[in-house]
Amino acid sequence: MSTEAVAGPFVHPALFYRDDEDYLTGTLPFVLDGLRAAEPVAVAVPGANLRLLRSALGRDGAHVRFLDMTEAGRNPGRIIPAVLRDFADRHPGGRVRIIGEPIWAGRTAAEYGPCVQHEALINLAFRGRAVTILCPYHSRRLDADALADAWLTHPVIIEDGRERPSHAYDPERATAAHNEPLPPPAGIPAFSFDAERLPLAREFAVAAGERLGLAGQRLGDMALAVSELTTNSVLHGAGRGTVRVWEWAGQVLCQVEDGGRLSDPLAGRRPAAPGQIGGRGLLLVHRVTDLVRVHTGPDGTTIRFHLGR
Repeated sequence: MSTEAVAGPFVHPALFYRDDEDYLTGTLPFVLDGLRAAEPVAVAVPGANLRLLRSALGRDGAHVRFLDMTEAGRNPGRIIPAVLRDFADRHPGGRVRIIGEPIWAGRTAAEYGPCVQHEALINLAFRGRAVTILCPYHSRRLDADALADAWLTHPVIIEDGRERPSHAYDPERATAAHNEPLPPPAGIPAFSFDAERLPLAREFAVAAGERLGLAGQRLGDMALAVSELTTNSVLHGAGRGTVRVWEWAGQVLCQVEDGGRLSDPLAGRRPAAPGQIGGRGLLLVHRVTDLVRVHTGPDGTTIRFHLGR
């Protein structure tokens, strides 16, 4: 990384790469320079790239934290608290380096918007911290929209060995662009609840999930997520809300709507502080589900989570 790319406390460049050779050219020196500077280094990328970089590092890889992003970051909302902050917070006092690749060609359309919001929110989550997060983008496998969004969410772009400031950097715009309405399919029954009907809302959702094939731990995840979201609706969403459950593309989806508005863009993406009482609801939902999508505005908030069977 040049002096230009590490001028501020927090550095967040996107790396556009075309193939394996290009990938290693952009990532291997980043890791080795960090190790030589005695900086903690983590690599959280999809499995094929993880194996590629681990093999190229050889023995040096023993000093690197490796995570398969297709597992650790399948739910994009989990990446900041459980991957990036988890590693950075374990190494206070000096610069930390992380390679994080949250967007790859195998991502579903439903996952893409939360991924872009994740990339935008990294800039807020790490503002003022001595952390460098390098985000690779496969310029031949990803479409033009994904590359355009990378310009919005990263202040620096690296391509063909050249670093340049992003002409389009605007993470707030990227976050807002994917704050999309989440209308449920027609004909899905809604269960209305208030404080007195909270237990019934949980029972409604769990029974629907069980009919759709959830069992064991997955059914427990449904119960926990619904309980947290409906409780938040009562406490922060005008005291009432609705819950719906249906099946889509082999997954069970649950949606909770209320009249409140989420004012904190990092809600659910900030790790709980030691001894923190409350404020963990959406964080727990991200932890136990496969995808969380949020729409919030003056008319209320909709939160939809996905659970694979």
